Amino acid sequence: GVAGFAAWLGIVLLGDPKPGTNVFISAAGGGVGMVAGQLAKLRGCTVIGSTGSDKKVQLIKDEFGYDDAFNYNKEADFDVALTKYFPNGIDLYLDNVGGTMLEAVLNHVNSHAKVILCGMMSQYNKGWKEREGVRNLLNIVGKEVTMKGFMELSYMNHFGDFSKEMQGHVVQGKIRSKHKIYHGIESFLESLESVFLSINDGKVVLQLV
Repeated sequence: GVAGFAAWLGIVLLGDPKPGTNVFISAAGGGVGMVAGQLAKLRGCTVIGSTGSDKKVQLIKDEFGYDDAFNYNKEADFDVALTKYFPNGIDLYLDNVGGTMLEAVLNHVNSHAKVILCGMMSQYNKGWKEREGVRNLLNIVGKEVTMKGFMELSYMNHFGDFSKEMQGHVVQGKIRSKHKIYHGIESFLESLESVFLSINDGKVVLQLV
């Protein structure tokens, strides 16, 4: 689906990590993150994620193959957390949250790292003057980092490649998924709110019939 396609674009097409790459994925327990981590593991990467609860930390390690993860709500200082989990730096970051997490990541990227901007969940509900700025963009210059945002509609010519590859992974049991299903149009607001509150495991689905 849409979330899986975003994960595939961010990791496979744009990130293109080689075996041994240190990969960090934020919002790792969501619809994009759960697939992105598995795709990175299939490429032989070390994959660590951040998510919003201890339950989700365990979920992405046990069910989605993450090497490690941390609960961002329990971390007082993201720089300290990333120093602990990435002693050898970050080579590829799939960003789903933006804000202070993105700023912290830029303090830990390796030379020629890639930062792929899939979403900025922490900033969506803020006016542009209220949004958290990233103060250390100079690190991108000094370490020759590539930062790229993307929209799925710009890459629909790759949807066939995505479908073929993912079908193979699913049939072979290499990719697992998890869904939270809300029923009926009357559940729309509840389902949408749940995405921003990070209270669901995996992908949110609204079933209308």
